Amino acid sequence: MEKITDYFGSMVFDDRVMKARLPEKVYKSLKETIDKGNPLDASVADSVASAMKDWAIEHGCTHYTHWFQPLTGLTAEKHDSFITPAPDGRVIMEFSGKELVKGEPDASSFPSGGLRATFEARGYTAWDPTSYAFIKDGTLYIPTAFCSYTGEALDKKVPLLRSMDAINKQALRILRLFGNDTVQVVKTSVGPEQEYFLVPAELYAQRKDLIMSGRTLFGAMPPKGQEMEDHYFGSIKQKVSEYMADLDKELWKLGILAKTKHNEVAPAQHELAPIYSTTNIATDHNQLTMEVMQKVAKKHGLVCLLHEKPFAGVNGSGKHNNWSISTDTGVNLLSPGETPHENAQFLLFLAAVIKAVDDYQDLLRLSVATAGNDHRLGANEAPPAVISIFLGDELTAVLDAIEKDEPYGGTKKEKMQLGVDVLPKFRKDTTDRNRTSPFAFTGNKFEFRMLGSSNSISCANIHLNAAVAEVLKQFADELEKAEDFNKSLHDLIRRTIKNHKRIIFNGNGYDDAWIAEAEARGLLNLKTTADAMPRICDKKNVDMLTSHGIFTEAEIYSRCDIMLDNYVKAVNIEALTMVDMARKEIIPAVMKFTADTASAVASKTSVVSVACKYEKRLITTLSDLTDEMDEAASALEGAVAELKSIENVIKASEFVRDSLLPKMDALRAAADKAETVTSEEYWPFPTYDKLLFGVK
Repeated sequence: MEKITDYFGSMVFDDRVMKARLPEKVYKSLKETIDKGNPLDASVADSVASAMKDWAIEHGCTHYTHWFQPLTGLTAEKHDSFITPAPDGRVIMEFSGKELVKGEPDASSFPSGGLRATFEARGYTAWDPTSYAFIKDGTLYIPTAFCSYTGEALDKKVPLLRSMDAINKQALRILRLFGNDTVQVVKTSVGPEQEYFLVPAELYAQRKDLIMSGRTLFGAMPPKGQEMEDHYFGSIKQKVSEYMADLDKELWKLGILAKTKHNEVAPAQHELAPIYSTTNIATDHNQLTMEVMQKVAKKHGLVCLLHEKPFAGVNGSGKHNNWSISTDTGVNLLSPGETPHENAQFLLFLAAVIKAVDDYQDLLRLSVATAGNDHRLGANEAPPAVISIFLGDELTAVLDAIEKDEPYGGTKKEKMQLGVDVLPKFRKDTTDRNRTSPFAFTGNKFEFRMLGSSNSISCANIHLNAAVAEVLKQFADELEKAEDFNKSLHDLIRRTIKNHKRIIFNGNGYDDAWIAEAEARGLLNLKTTADAMPRICDKKNVDMLTSHGIFTEAEIYSRCDIMLDNYVKAVNIEALTMVDMARKEIIPAVMKFTADTASAVASKTSVVSVACKYEKRLITTLSDLTDEMDEAASALEGAVAELKSIENVIKASEFVRDSLLPKMDALRAAADKAETVTSEEYWPFPTYDKLLFGVK
């Protein structure tokens, strides 16, 4: 039987391969770049390219591609073969350092938010040596950054790497103040838990809404949903288990640390969680994970749905972003230790995160804002749209003591007493977990739970890294001037807690009372993408992001335009799909059932005098619902036409929020009601019961 250890990372040009194939000098130079962020020595490129090419060809590759992440939310690739013509008419296989380092895709066909005119086509991809190349489908994939001819970032990798540089720079300043001169690099790490749905492929193919938008735009709830709570962590169905096993193997070949798999809360919903890794690598891996999930599903006659809310009435899918900060010496800077009240370095970093989340709650909210995620946030299944931090009882008590300038009494870790002698006794954690918190401390990391399942994790981590870097800078600026470091440190932590404790909430984030309390505290409640996204252009956010070199001002405004445009386009496609399905499928089906029912009534009454009360009431109900659907579809068509005339993207997003979405809701309400009174044999596409419970 094939061992995991034999094939893990077998499709990756990782450290083992580089050490074996590269000259020692080249290997050491490249490792300095990967581990310490040193500038890439141009002289190593040819040697690396040659070794990469030989390794890839040995694994059956004929092509290579620069793999990048444009602002579409997906990945992009252009494949070139290794062949080069030889004088005698044959070909030889070549791959140069120049081809490794730089590619030239057409930049005019990707979103740029006005940074590039359509006729200005040149763009560049640049090799990211910190993320290993890998093989997929007979092609060598080289992770790259993507920029325009004039140097603007047109992707999500460049700003992410910039944000990692920013937090590294500021964190090192803080560590030097504590007398730590050995740490050379501070990196953020992420472990993104990925939720998803699996549905039968043959049923998916019959649903135009799933094909066009990734979610069901119509659908009445079946008799059973998730109310029995029997799916969460339940026994995994055979077909799903086989899929998960195949998925794990494909991910492990790519060096992706897939660790945990289980059923999630909703029927047909599941989760995969990896071991954490450096943020930019985790981002690349998560993009790959989503792609492999969908590809493997097809082999098993399934479709993997990554939309945040594919089904109304049951839980949607998120992506929990477990974020921490660590040094190259192996120290997690968010680890409290056994006595957090005595760990001044930890308390300072904790205070920095608290202040960053409070000061830049709008940036964190907009970093997860999409049309799909708007359906999920605050729907009693995910965190609310209000940002808050959960710390747990012990840390909250520590901070309270600091704020009041009182000694902290401390708490001893209790042993769990389960009342059964044969069961092991173990120490309970000093803090519980809070599933309702958007930003929860979970021991030595923060779990940012607001990300949508289809989101790239780069956006959230760009803004989180940037916000924390800014606060660390403010702290370093103050403490570097301090005459009495310890006193200034104590005063700074105490002041920060006092000024930003409003963001700390350890209660139930699903409770309506919390939303009212949050408003009283002055916290933001940015419910939709249209509300959240324009906030990136606020002066405080522009000033902060540009001061750390995360974005240029032009890049910020372009991203606002791109994300709002994506929001408008996504909802517009959904609206058009709804009208199409209502006009061509649902209304004709209901009319056919109505007509057949009326014919049956006429046939019965012609033979014998009967009241046919039920049938006549049903005919009236169906006729009324048909009229209601027709009117709702016409209203939605009118709104779609009006949307086309709105040129300003902010006004267009507001129109989508205020007019288009309510009209879509009205059409769905009428259609879903019609589904409940229409014979199943007439309904034109698979219903929720088949989709949610169709995988055996």
